[in-house]
Amino acid sequence: MAATMQPAESDASPLLSVNNLEVVYDDVIHVLKGVSLDVPEGKIVALLGANGAGKTTLLRALSGLLDVHDGEVTKGSVHFAGRPVHHLPPTKIASMGIKQVLEGRRIFAELTVEENLRVGGHVAPRSIKTNMERVFGLFPVLAERRRRTAGYLSGGEQQMLAMGRALMSEPRCLLLDEPSLGLAPLIVQQIRDLIVEINASGTTVLLVEQNAAMALAISEHGYVMENGKIVMDKPSKELLDDSDVREFYLGLGAEGATKSFREVKHYKRRKRWLS
Repeated sequence: MAATMQPAESDASPLLSVNNLEVVYDDVIHVLKGVSLDVPEGKIVALLGANGAGKTTLLRALSGLLDVHDGEVTKGSVHFAGRPVHHLPPTKIASMGIKQVLEGRRIFAELTVEENLRVGGHVAPRSIKTNMERVFGLFPVLAERRRRTAGYLSGGEQQMLAMGRALMSEPRCLLLDEPSLGLAPLIVQQIRDLIVEINASGTTVLLVEQNAAMALAISEHGYVMENGKIVMDKPSKELLDDSDVREFYLGLGAEGATKSFREVKHYKRRKRWLS
């Protein structure tokens, strides 16, 4: 039976599909230049790239937040569950099941933990109690601090709160923008495990990360973005084994030796996809 089901799964349309997407800021700055990627339902997909590659711009296009930054989709499309969403307002996109956790947490610092979560649940008001219990189950530290002012939480706790607030809206697809940024290694491990658990509970995840080792270890497929374009597209295991990815994103040489900053700082001249 498993053998007969497998082809159907591979032929299924992705939950989230980006096709030849171009984005311009202020009618002048061309940031995304024909980006295409697919996120299958129930999977974790990683998007890697250096600062300025266009990763956050792509997430803004997916969640409808380009207008806030004077950005515009000038070509291409974004489809979610088979429906075009690239010209919809963010409230409509959120109600369809796409939720973004912004880089830098962006919690409401003066509200309590519980109040932050209630704000996140405004699109699913009938399920606030159930969803809050789910969030507290995933993040026990938030349950312990539910009445604490959010601005007094640690960086890792604030990241958990930002993720929990997004889950309050019952998303089908969670967009995570640099969830490990600025966190201690032990907290990064906790965030990693939470992403895996969130995905295991049925939420599809598009993970934007500079921590390539972490992102590729938990994702099924990965994309590498450079200068507004997708330059590599492979299963995550193949990306982990790719010599270019190992050198330029994991800081490892061909034999696994760690490269120094001096050795990799001029890497753009030697990248295969930029030659």
